[in-house]
Amino acid sequence: MGPVVIPIGESGGHPKCPPRRTPRLRVDTHKPIGRVPLAMIANLAQGVQVFTSNVFLVDGDRPVVIDTGANFDVVAAARNHVDDLEAVILTHTHRDHVGNLAAVKDAFGVDAWGFDPSIDGVDHAIDDEATVRLGDHEYVALHTPGHKNDHLCFYSESAGVLFAGDLIFQNGSFGRTDLEEGDRATLIESIDRVRERIDPDLAEMHTGHGPSVTTDPYDHVELSARMARQS
Repeated sequence: MGPVVIPIGESGGHPKCPPRRTPRLRVDTHKPIGRVPLAMIANLAQGVQVFTSNVFLVDGDRPVVIDTGANFDVVAAARNHVDDLEAVILTHTHRDHVGNLAAVKDAFGVDAWGFDPSIDGVDHAIDDEATVRLGDHEYVALHTPGHKNDHLCFYSESAGVLFAGDLIFQNGSFGRTDLEEGDRATLIESIDRVRERIDPDLAEMHTGHGPSVTTDPYDHVELSARMARQS
C-alpha cells in the first residue's frame, strides 16, 4: 500500500507589499551555539481545526516564522510567543502556506523571503545553497522542486534541524505531485538531495503538515525516498 499523501492546497498569494525594513537574513559572523531546544520552535497551527499548513515560529536572536498558514489568526498566535519578528520565510507558495501572509507582514512590519520573488507577496529571493539565520542558528536553503517549483527546505547541521516543507512527511509520506508544477521524478531527486545532505544523526524534522518528527527523523527521510519510488 502506498504512503498517505498529505493534501496540499492550490497555489496562491497576496499582492506584493513594499519592503518595510532592512532585511537581516544573511549571516557573516554570528556562529551557531548548539542544537535548538524544542521550546525555541513552536508550531503556531498546532490544534487548529481548519485547513492550513503548519506554521513554525523559530525564536531566538532573529525570530522568524516559516510559512504563515491560512484560515486562522496566526498573528495572535505569534504574539503569544514574541513581540517582534525579523522576517517571514516561505517553503513554497501554495495557498495553505501563504493565506495569512499579508496579515503577518502588516502586523509585524516584515518582508517575506522565498525562492521566487516574482510571485506576489514574496519580497526577496533566497537562492539555492544560501545561508540564512533562523532564530539562533544558520540554515542552508535547499531548492527542492517536485511538489512546487519554488519549494525550499532549510537544514542546520549544527542545530540538527530540518524544515522539510511539503517535500517529506513522517512514516514515508511525501508531497503530492498531482497539482500544477508537480512532478514525481523531480520530487524523488529532491528527496534524494535532502537525504544525501543531512546528517544521519538529524535530531528534528518539522514538516508542512502533520506532527514533527523527533525520534530517528533520518529514517523517515529514507523511507520517503523509497516510498516515492514505489507508489
